[in-house]
Amino acid sequence: MRSTAGGHGNLLAISDLHIGYAENRALVEKMRPHTDDDWLLVAGDVSETVADIHWALETLSGRFRKVVWAPGNHELWTHPKDAVQLRGVARYEHLVAMCRELGVTTPEDPYPVWDGPGGPAVVAPLFLLYDYSFLPPGCATKDEGMAYAEGTGVICTDEHVLHPDPYPSREAWCRARVAETERRLAELPEDLPTVLVNHYPLDRHPTDVLRYPEFAMWCGTRLTADWHRRFRAQVMVYGHLHIPRTTHHEGVRFEEVSVGYPREWRPRPGPPDTLRHVLPMEVGTGDRGAASGIGRDRGDTR
Repeated sequence: MRSTAGGHGNLLAISDLHIGYAENRALVEKMRPHTDDDWLLVAGDVSETVADIHWALETLSGRFRKVVWAPGNHELWTHPKDAVQLRGVARYEHLVAMCRELGVTTPEDPYPVWDGPGGPAVVAPLFLLYDYSFLPPGCATKDEGMAYAEGTGVICTDEHVLHPDPYPSREAWCRARVAETERRLAELPEDLPTVLVNHYPLDRHPTDVLRYPEFAMWCGTRLTADWHRRFRAQVMVYGHLHIPRTTHHEGVRFEEVSVGYPREWRPRPGPPDTLRHVLPMEVGTGDRGAASGIGRDRGDTR
């Protein structure tokens, strides 16, 4: 399980690159490590087409000592413009095979250990999906939650293009992924902390700032609410919300590392392609939120 990180590297992270936008693709083209020993965690939503995902991960894996990828919902879309029309598990397995050819670590591979500054720590990329358990206020079931969301017009595009085949539903696929991942995490050495990398936050609290709270249904599962404590997380890295910020929950640092869409990152004061330091932690990082547009027009509703 152990990988050597070198003595002076950084464990860096980013997500939601969405390189289907020319401006975002340009960000990846100029993205570089800080040192020759840097690792990069990519927490999903690289793009919707296999060709774009391949280009981005190949580009990054050629520059960073190690690239670790956890899939987002956009990678799992069977997009009508994609030459690869695989669905569900078959699509995910195709992406895993592609990553292995590129030397990119996936949730199906042995978890590497970061031995650089701030380590050692097991770096665990996760693929868990969601099960509609982050319900809107006043809703007790998925059907009630979906009816509420339909009434507001906030429906995730996943409902049309993220297929769970051969599972009967996305929530069934989620529960299978949670069970298998939980088993693997429980087998890790108890003397090692972890860096947990998932497209969705493992706890619901980051979704509290969504402008449209009903979108939380597509943002994770209550089944993982205690994983940051159970599995000794130093840091929980996620994306999906397009609200880049650092928060702390029950003594654990949660890092939302999204780039997001150009209309979202243009108003922010910092460079959109800034790679977030996971380990060692940047001096002076407290709780921080997006400068503007908290949860505004989350792109998956289109």
